[in-house]
Amino acid sequence: MSAPIEIVDPVHPQPRRISRAAEIIDQGGLVVYPTDTNYGIGCDLLNRKAIDRLYRLKKRDPKRPMTFLCSNISQAGRYAQVGHLAHRIIKRLTPGPYTFVLNATKEVPKVVTTRQKTVGVRIPESPVAIALIEQLGRPLLNTTATSPDGELMGDPREVRDVLGHGVDLILDVGLNLFDVSTMVDLTGEAPEVLREGKGSVELI
Repeated sequence: MSAPIEIVDPVHPQPRRISRAAEIIDQGGLVVYPTDTNYGIGCDLLNRKAIDRLYRLKKRDPKRPMTFLCSNISQAGRYAQVGHLAHRIIKRLTPGPYTFVLNATKEVPKVVTTRQKTVGVRIPESPVAIALIEQLGRPLLNTTATSPDGELMGDPREVRDVLGHGVDLILDVGLNLFDVSTMVDLTGEAPEVLREGKGSVELI
């Protein structure tokens, strides 16, 4: 059975629908929602069963960690080591289409860290995603909604057709962007761009 789709206002998301989505995630479910780059699939960062379920759905190698989404720098600082340089850069670029590679704290489950104990952190410019994180009270482990051949899916109905059997709810804001975030490594003495995407590298 495919997951239900609920239409959500992309700028002023309806609290009732956000609450329902957050409750599903809190109970170990998977929810599809918009970010500022594409549709993502998320679960509770601290729920191991939900994490395993997300990896199985995407047929993803557990050795390839996923990014997690935070609502602000303060929340990110609980799960990643945000030094002075990193703080300045993240504050300047967020919310926005950037993923920051940072050293993980002990709060992060080992299954979602790299061998080097790093994590990818995002603070997206998406009212729906931010409202969902704030309602849940914890970060969302996030992976991009892609087809089996790796193509981005910006239409929630296409997402339902391909992945609806494995998720519990789809939040629909219409056709979303077909893009990826710019990835920046902040674990060294200077920022290093690992991937160019929607976020301008000139601002780093």
